[in-house]
Amino acid sequence: MKITELHIYQHSLDIKGKPYKMALSEVDSLDTTIVQIISDSGISGFGEVCPLGPVYQEAHALGARAALCEMAPHLIGMNPLHYGQVMYKCNLALMGHLYAKAAIDMALWDIIGKHYNAPISSLLGGAKREKVPSYYAISIESPDEVARLVVDKQQQGYERLQVKVGGRDVAEDIAVARKVFEVKNSKTSIAFDANRGLTTTQAIHFSQSCRDLNFVLEQPCDSYEELKAITPNICHPLYLDESASDIATVAKAINEGIADGFGMKVTRVGGVSAMRSIIDICHTYRRPLSCDDSWGGDIVAAACVHLASIVEPSLSRGAWIAAPYIDKPYDRLNSVQVSGGWIDIPKGPGLGIVPDTSMFNLYQSFS
Repeated sequence: MKITELHIYQHSLDIKGKPYKMALSEVDSLDTTIVQIISDSGISGFGEVCPLGPVYQEAHALGARAALCEMAPHLIGMNPLHYGQVMYKCNLALMGHLYAKAAIDMALWDIIGKHYNAPISSLLGGAKREKVPSYYAISIESPDEVARLVVDKQQQGYERLQVKVGGRDVAEDIAVARKVFEVKNSKTSIAFDANRGLTTTQAIHFSQSCRDLNFVLEQPCDSYEELKAITPNICHPLYLDESASDIATVAKAINEGIADGFGMKVTRVGGVSAMRSIIDICHTYRRPLSCDDSWGGDIVAAACVHLASIVEPSLSRGAWIAAPYIDKPYDRLNSVQVSGGWIDIPKGPGLGIVPDTSMFNLYQSFS
């Protein structure tokens, strides 16, 4: 089998309702990039990368497409089943840019699954259950509005909620935390995620002021060094998100005793292949993790759910997908959606979805 064509598409994902607000940014529409790899056997695979705006991480939509255009010509004629060789060629063509390479890696796994008529989760070792839990992320809001949303999402079936904090007076974040615990039920677990929006002093103050509340503190500060500095002085489990940038950093954070768990992003670390390795590491060291992405449509969502399905249930913190925040699925018959706080694993081969490419804007093609 050989790669004969590679198409790069652009697509806009508008957010339903109010803008999605985090400590350091606010977005109302996301620019996503879709990759389609076509083989001479007629099988094609899809990948996707959707940075959460240009300031969430060192990634942006135009950068993803530029990186893909740099690598694509080198992949024509290669065997897509030999994904390791293809990704090695990507590394020879371009240093870094793991988030762009993730879209290629995802598309290769989609082709491999279709070739062997098996879902990606089966190729990765097998799903440990038929559906995986999801969680809902509540953006920056007032204490009363956050409490209202907590009640609403619990009624919808979510048993894990992530509440955004940071980027304002830490006293208001403490008030939010107190209000959340007034209305949460006994089954609901809570993570407060600052998305790098707290200083070290604020993070310590927030944690110590809420020492009687049982929650996870996710990525409170900007850098790995800051997280390491606050570890002895906080009262809650610390999860790494934005700082968990690759396999090496995940291993380092565990070995140095910084990370009690991870909110992982599939495209950040380079795709399905890298996430499989990170799941193995977390299994070995008994660290919980979620299998998420920064944003994206059905393609990214399917990859997240397949990966979440192979995580040991006791260590799984579920899969966050953007579907509840956006309209217009790529595959109306097999769209990846949350129902009752859970997501069914796509059943078809590969990713298990067939995107309607007529929805997308063709950016560039290679053959």
